[in-house]
Amino acid sequence: MIKARVTVTLKNGVLDPQGKAIEGALGALGFDGVNQVRQGKVFDLVVETSDKAQAEEQIKAMCEKLLANTVIENYAISIA
Repeated sequence: MIKARVTVTLKNGVLDPQGKAIEGALGALGFDGVNQVRQGKVFDLVVETSDKAQAEEQIKAMCEKLLANTVIENYAISIA
């Protein structure tokens, strides 16, 4: 079995209202000097194979088809 982490973030230039809301909330809580907050999502997966290349291909397909909206999001795969 192979463990992997997929990190999905918005592409540069895509508006991030949730990030802006978090930035404002941090300021309201007294955390001054925090700027340009961007939010994202993380998926931890376990793929039942011992072949890293095969696992990476499967995870890439998962990202392209479901986990990331590749029009507005980037993704990064980290295999442990």
